[in-house]
Amino acid sequence: MALTDLMPWNRNRALTPPRLSGQEDPFTALQRSMNRIFDDFSSNFGLPAVSGGAWSAWPRVEIRESGNEVKITADLPGMEEKDIELSLHDGVLTLKGEKKSESEGALYSERWHGQFQRSVQLGPEIDPDQVNAAFKNGVLTVTLAKKPEAQTAVKRIPIN
Repeated sequence: MALTDLMPWNRNRALTPPRLSGQEDPFTALQRSMNRIFDDFSSNFGLPAVSGGAWSAWPRVEIRESGNEVKITADLPGMEEKDIELSLHDGVLTLKGEKKSESEGALYSERWHGQFQRSVQLGPEIDPDQVNAAFKNGVLTVTLAKKPEAQTAVKRIPIN
């Protein structure tokens, strides 16, 4: 058996379609497992995900800051409010949840499901009593007000 027989594609052949039998290709299963291990490892250090897979660093978030607040938006398609847990502790906002599988017994699926957790370091300037969260159409929006002393503590530095 040649090494090229183990690759899903090469220069002379087109991409081999995924198997639709009852079992997943063992090399594909190993690759997915390794990708998840590296994604989990890198996310624990706050680094960007190593692989560019669809499930790396999920859910995707957007962070915006203005003079008096921080707004975090997370895309959570197909989820409901009851499946999401949001907490703020020592300036760290943590988003936890679980996306349930909608396709039991699928022969092939690239859809992500399972538990997730994302933490965002916001710092001590966030007022824990002034946090609002809204969930609409699969988008979670969290608005966190800054403490009044943090709003005036910003000093502009002139560039020469």
